[in-house]
Amino acid sequence: MSINTPKPSRPSKTMADASAQTTDDPLANDEDRFFQLIEQLPMVAVQGYDRERRVIYWNQASTRIYGYSADEALGRRLEDLIIPHRMRDEVIEAHRVWLAEGVAIPSAELELRHRDGHTVPVYSSHVLLRQASGACEMFCIDVCLQEQKRAEQKLVRQAHYDGLTGLPNRFSMEQELACRITRAGNEGQRLALLFIDLDEFKLINDTLGHDLGDQLLQAVAARLALVVGPPNWLSHFGGDEFVAILADVDGRPEVEGFLQSLRDQFADCLVVDGVDYALSASIGVSLFPDDGRDSRSLMGAADAAMHQAKARGRDGYCFFSQAISDQLHRHQKVVTLIRQGLERDWFQLYYQPQVDLRSGRIRSCEALLRCFPAEGGAVSPAEFIPVAEKSGLIREIGQWVLQQACQQLAQWQTTPLAGLRVDINVSANQLIKQRFDDQVLEVTRQFGIPLKQLGLELTEHEMMSSQDAEMAQLHRLYNAGGHIAIDDFGSGYSSLVYLRRLPLCTLKIDRLFLQNALGNDADMAILEAIIQVGHRLGLTVLVEGVETAEQDRLVRDLGCDAAQGFYYALPMPADELVAFLATTTGADWSAFR
Repeated sequence: MSINTPKPSRPSKTMADASAQTTDDPLANDEDRFFQLIEQLPMVAVQGYDRERRVIYWNQASTRIYGYSADEALGRRLEDLIIPHRMRDEVIEAHRVWLAEGVAIPSAELELRHRDGHTVPVYSSHVLLRQASGACEMFCIDVCLQEQKRAEQKLVRQAHYDGLTGLPNRFSMEQELACRITRAGNEGQRLALLFIDLDEFKLINDTLGHDLGDQLLQAVAARLALVVGPPNWLSHFGGDEFVAILADVDGRPEVEGFLQSLRDQFADCLVVDGVDYALSASIGVSLFPDDGRDSRSLMGAADAAMHQAKARGRDGYCFFSQAISDQLHRHQKVVTLIRQGLERDWFQLYYQPQVDLRSGRIRSCEALLRCFPAEGGAVSPAEFIPVAEKSGLIREIGQWVLQQACQQLAQWQTTPLAGLRVDINVSANQLIKQRFDDQVLEVTRQFGIPLKQLGLELTEHEMMSSQDAEMAQLHRLYNAGGHIAIDDFGSGYSSLVYLRRLPLCTLKIDRLFLQNALGNDADMAILEAIIQVGHRLGLTVLVEGVETAEQDRLVRDLGCDAAQGFYYALPMPADELVAFLATTTGADWSAFR
């Protein structure tokens, strides 16, 4: 094949021209087919240049990729067409060396220039042909990479940016934080990390729908971005959480001023489709290097401070402190203790009798969980139960309690304690995350226990905040003969009207009502009203926390059905309960004191 400067029209022949020409020369036909091929390659630009780098061939793809027609390109130099100015001298020198010394130009990805000035990514290869006459022609074969680059950029953006808000995502935030920590450490600067969590946002998604929730997140992101601009940095961490990095801060006062600006963004309602929505946020703050010297420790500190802000009542901020650090370490220690306790049988059920105030008999007791680690001592339920709730371990504990209580009831079936009811405490977590009703029915069947002998106690808060699915489980157990009690009544919503909608057998009045009633007429009136309403609804009314003879007389005078407290008996292990009941069965309670 020979392409010479005097014949520029030969290589640029169109397919129609080639197909119209007929010849008996096989080589000519092969040449025609070759030119038809390279003319039709859609995204492979092929250009020919003479030894002065003037264009002698320019296929259709070159026009599509670089914007110049063949007529515009022919005769012009390579460096005047598609070589960016910064590469001009380098390309000229590389071409000279190739001609003079035979050092080929290597193939590479390049950013070449389009006619309108923007750059085009290509993979460029080069071929040098020397003719018998001594003429040299260089051919450039440029594969356009625009689509690949767009796809790569899209993947990179998806990997680094949140598709909903357009903000950098968690992955990008972690990379940025690591870089900023390194820079701050090298330059002796301080930075602040803000963990921003919207308050009660799950309720919005659950009640108003995720579409509205997404629109609100977009609106929040836009407002936060008004405050968190360069050199600071904002990201959407995920869900309803945002993270901001404040660069080169002087100290806590400066950060507090910034926090107030953030909170001001939530002072006015967000408007979506003409409807106002009031939102607030809880913000946790950690400082570098005070609270940590790496990303993980700073994030953990800011997250812990945010949860502390929520615990204080939400719509506020909290700086990480040593007290929070100590609380975190203790929390993790208790989580470990709970896991080990379940594996190593450190847990034990204690039973506190519940007294029928009319007959003096004990027909039921409450199972209370205790923990005795192998190294000695005991861990208070007031400490490990809240940790179990937060960590989700309450579901495993609840399953263990259910199994142990039913096993104990099964052992008592052939003793005088047959028929005794054992009440266990149930967490709302068990109803939400598990098919608790199925578990109860299965375990009672497994141990041959009548369902009525297993009482289930839920706190007032858990009962009244239960959703329809959880409430349906309770109704199923109630209808099957289960005994369900509302525990600590009076400590939460205290909605007497709501009681008639619940599947209840017993109303357990919180101990605080009893303690306050003796010295306060208003509390006395409320306590009396609760008892009367409970009776009108057909419920058994039990008062907790009876500790003195005076309190015992009061609950009797008010007509309570049952009572529980240290005045009657302390919680005790199963074997002690057997001995205790053996001395009290059938006797009037006053004779036991």
